[in-house]
Amino acid sequence: MRLWSLHPKYLDAKGLVACWRESLLAKAVLSGKTKGYKHHPQLERFRSHPSPVAALNQYLYALYKEALGRGYSFDGKKAGRKMAVRKIPVTNGQALYEWGHLKKKLQKRDRKRYLSLRLVEHPGLHPSFRMVEGKIEAWERTA
Repeated sequence: MRLWSLHPKYLDAKGLVACWRESLLAKAVLSGKTKGYKHHPQLERFRSHPSPVAALNQYLYALYKEALGRGYSFDGKKAGRKMAVRKIPVTNGQALYEWGHLKKKLQKRDRKRYLSLRLVEHPGLHPSFRMVEGKIEAWERTA
């Protein structure tokens, strides 16, 4: 499961679809509708939010908007009710770690997208997050 801190505009088609599906799974976990993935580290930051499901709905809504802009047919109803919720902090170290991780994936999967993004040094965040100073997040599983 990878719930990207990066703006969805950077994801290739495969990455955007995977993030959508994994976010729906995360929503099911936080809503108590599935037994698997309950302790997945990617869920920690949503679980620590005062309104975890609302925060995930907001996350899903941004993915939906990106998909819509690309002409994909995601079901917006699955994003749930859109509410203004407090942004989740994410460290600049985490964002840069994810950026390196995504660029490696793009280099293999979508060379054209990789070439168009390879010079970006400071990628934007997903609208659900706000940048704070710090190293890679404690919940991240690095190699």
